[in-house]
Amino acid sequence: MSRSCLFLLVVAACGLPLARADSIQLKDKAAIVGRVLAEKSDHIAVDVGYTVLVIPRNQVVKIVRGDTPKPASKPPRGQKATAISPMEAPEPGPGFYSAPGKAAPIRTVLELVNQIGEAVVQVRTPSGLGSGFFLNEDGFLITNFHVIEGETQISVEVYHQKDGQLDRRTYKQVRIIALNKFADLALLKVEDRDAPRFRSVPLGSADALSVGERVFAIGSPLGLERTVTEGILSTKTREVGGLLYLQTTAQINPGNSGGPLFNLSGEVIGVTNMKVSAGEGLGFAIPVETLKYFLDHRDAFAYSNENPANPYRYLEPPSRIRHPPLED
Repeated sequence: MSRSCLFLLVVAACGLPLARADSIQLKDKAAIVGRVLAEKSDHIAVDVGYTVLVIPRNQVVKIVRGDTPKPASKPPRGQKATAISPMEAPEPGPGFYSAPGKAAPIRTVLELVNQIGEAVVQVRTPSGLGSGFFLNEDGFLITNFHVIEGETQISVEVYHQKDGQLDRRTYKQVRIIALNKFADLALLKVEDRDAPRFRSVPLGSADALSVGERVFAIGSPLGLERTVTEGILSTKTREVGGLLYLQTTAQINPGNSGGPLFNLSGEVIGVTNMKVSAGEGLGFAIPVETLKYFLDHRDAFAYSNENPANPYRYLEPPSRIRHPPLED
């Protein structure tokens, strides 16, 4: 969905429950649930309870009405009954990312690398490279904002496993979906026509980990693709620049940026993004809880094609009103 065309309109009856719920299916397999207020040739207005979303018509796949259909009359004797629905119901599908509520069993790094290594990729731009990982089979992936900052030509290198061998493929049709400069996160999507279904990794919980537990990272430090480094979680609350990071002894170097930090269940618990260059074993990762918040609110961080040099846009502040000085 081109979320740059999505505008928020404040409504007076904010917080009121919806009388009925319609489902608006979008092109990127997302959906918005609310009450359709108006349908125009170029947009649709949807009341989601606390605000109204204006959705461009060219991003809407279909609208599933929430009205309850009247029961069909009984068919004549001998005639098979046919279910009648005002509109085809949406097909149930997986979420945008996988986040199991129950932790998977603990396994060795060797077992996990063979299973999830294919989901970790290289992200290349004309000025450098970093790492990333797929969130779902549709080609949505995460990397760091600083890996693609100021770039529009982005390619993703994936190592597909076929018959026990690695097949390296480069995908060059990569679109920027959402950016959060302050959290150093970027959501991308591979849109090559010949792209297959991609192997993805689940998101875990950094809050559930204890300091001292073993973790490992996969990435491309200094361009050395598919490099695995193991260590422990040193602390979960390292403050850097006003934000909290996971600190780990797993080696993190330039090129690891945007890659996943895993627990021993094979779940992503952080996004590696920096290290202390003057020391060893001082790597940092963005907690997965921050990543989940970014993904759950990706519409708010949508990349604007109209302003590609800036991942965020603010309205102009109101001008200060100068009052005449008071006289005694």
